[in-house]
Amino acid sequence: MADSPNCDLKSLSPLQLFERVTEQGEKVRALKAGKAPKDEIDAAVRMLLSLKLSYKTTTGQDYQAGLPPTDLALINNGTTKEEDDDFVDPWTVQTSNAKGVDYDKLIVRFGSAKIDTDLINRIERAIGQKPHRFLRRGIFFSHRDMDQILHAYENKKSFYLYTGRGPSSQAMHVGHLIPFIFTKWLQEVFDVPLVIQLTDDEKYLWKDLTTEKAYEYAKENAKDIIACGFDVNKTFIFSDLDYLGSSMGFYKNIVKVQKHVTFNQVKGIFGFTDSDCIGKISFPAIQAAPSFSSSFPQIFNGKEDLQCLIPCAIDQDPYFRMTRDVAPRIGYPKPALLHSVFFPALQGAQTKMSASDPNSSIFLTDTPKQIKTKINKHAFSGGRDTIEEHRKYGGNCDVDVSFMYLTFFLEDDDRLEQLKQAYTSGELLTGELKKVLIETLQPMIAAHQERRKQVTDEVVKQFMTPRKLAFEF
Repeated sequence: MADSPNCDLKSLSPLQLFERVTEQGEKVRALKAGKAPKDEIDAAVRMLLSLKLSYKTTTGQDYQAGLPPTDLALINNGTTKEEDDDFVDPWTVQTSNAKGVDYDKLIVRFGSAKIDTDLINRIERAIGQKPHRFLRRGIFFSHRDMDQILHAYENKKSFYLYTGRGPSSQAMHVGHLIPFIFTKWLQEVFDVPLVIQLTDDEKYLWKDLTTEKAYEYAKENAKDIIACGFDVNKTFIFSDLDYLGSSMGFYKNIVKVQKHVTFNQVKGIFGFTDSDCIGKISFPAIQAAPSFSSSFPQIFNGKEDLQCLIPCAIDQDPYFRMTRDVAPRIGYPKPALLHSVFFPALQGAQTKMSASDPNSSIFLTDTPKQIKTKINKHAFSGGRDTIEEHRKYGGNCDVDVSFMYLTFFLEDDDRLEQLKQAYTSGELLTGELKKVLIETLQPMIAAHQERRKQVTDEVVKQFMTPRKLAFEF
């Protein structure tokens, strides 16, 4: 749409205009870098200038890269850009801080609870083993009612896991693996059922996709999810476009949620406008429904009182704040949540990775050479301008993307601490730190690709067929 001079720019919100300007700016840079014909570059520049003018006319502000419009209220909290540099909703993550989003402030703003040492120690006692590195390192940092889940588990009461994926592209990137790596660990240590929602309906509503293409992406993404090692006997993966029409329990719960959330409430939570299609307005109820065990009668034998635990990135929390508000009014337990930080783009922690920008992400389809090139060329460095300065003053691990990625994927705590000390002291150079990351990601992604090759269409069908799992309820 940003490429069409005839598009109705007046119908776009300030944030949509901001995103259009950003996209067009990236296109101009790509055309110039690729030495495109002059008339093509000139047309793209004219479009960019037109978009910037529309942005200023609408917002009264000059466009600044990386800084969304300052008059946008944050969802459900009334915090404006002038009060806080972080902008977080289910579709956009922006911050002007090179260290990334201030998660302590986000906990306060969203009203969740910090995952502290006491909670981590309690999890360790409950499962009888060392907690996952994502917990040890604060990657999953916030929760809602995890203490209730642990109390249930300690008293031999069942619960189940629910997470999801919005299939917006055929190839997933390494950031998409974070909830699934952690969910698989949770499933194994607690030995509980898992449902995974593929919101292909959401992507059809928000993206320029056909329903057929959205469903195709869902099945392709399912292969990557299955390749994480989930057990078919304990895991049900479903597409909204496919499952919704076949499950009376699921649809009943959607309708119950819809009845108890007003249009004004959903506008306040998600920022919808009068110009948004009614599909977007009703979608949050669809994402809420898997939080209730009665949505899956074939798994839970009609039981309606099983609590759900949802591991997800904290940008998805608005959906489940709404769900938790509705749950007691329709006779269900509130879902519990575990929130993760955002996986940063290669260019820095100001935004999360984007599946639409190949240079912002390491994709699960990338070759070893592509991984090496992307990291060496695009990974934001916390190092100094010269080797001499770096040796003298050291690097900054708080903003260095290679170190951030190693925090996610390097299993050895001692090795990670050694790298931090060496980089901070100046002993380890940026290129050397990037080399460690390359040598960590290349075999990890190659192994994932080998596992994915074994995931046939028949295997996907097994995971996505509604059925009884290996649990008694």
